[in-house]
Amino acid sequence: MTRLVLATRNQGKIAELRDILAGLRAADGSGVEVVGLAEFPDAPEVPETEATFAGNALLKARAIAAHTGLPAVADDSGLCVDALNGMPGVLSARWSGRFGEATGDKDRANLDLVLDQLADVAAPHRGAAFVCAAALVLPGGAEHCVEGRLRGRLLDAPRGSGGFGYDPIFLPEGETRTTAEMAPEEKNAISHRGRAFRDLAALLPEALAATSR
Repeated sequence: MTRLVLATRNQGKIAELRDILAGLRAADGSGVEVVGLAEFPDAPEVPETEATFAGNALLKARAIAAHTGLPAVADDSGLCVDALNGMPGVLSARWSGRFGEATGDKDRANLDLVLDQLADVAAPHRGAAFVCAAALVLPGGAEHCVEGRLRGRLLDAPRGSGGFGYDPIFLPEGETRTTAEMAPEEKNAISHRGRAFRDLAALLPEALAATSR
């Protein structure tokens, strides 16, 4: 069994990657076991200090590959709003700053701030994209990074109780429901993270084979 470390303690992300990799075989014919950082309680917390999604994903994957000696996968994702020149971008989870932390509901504070900033922006100009970079770093130093993107537009009020973050105001292209109104499996089938992880999964057999040579 080949072990692959996902650089997160988020069980939802781990389950999602396990689903995507179901049936994947390593070079020796064995399966691939996806584990999270709960298996490595002394793993370092890696600050997301880079200016791009790819930079942050690689930063985390490099640190965890070095710490564990195993192939490591990490991702970074966020919302890029056309009318805000691509922001919040890599700052999506921290967009409301200390105010958001003080409210006790940072996700809602981030969402409300984006809505306030777009209050005078007409519907045709409220385009946005969810973006995810997923990186694979091997113990020998080889690196791979892919990007998944989901285009859509932002509503002027939240709808739906599923998902998290900006999902309640994001309407994917061709959809009448926000990503917060979709069942998890529907959202994962089209999401930026699902697309990035599936593209990365396609690279894994050859990448893992290289580590066994």
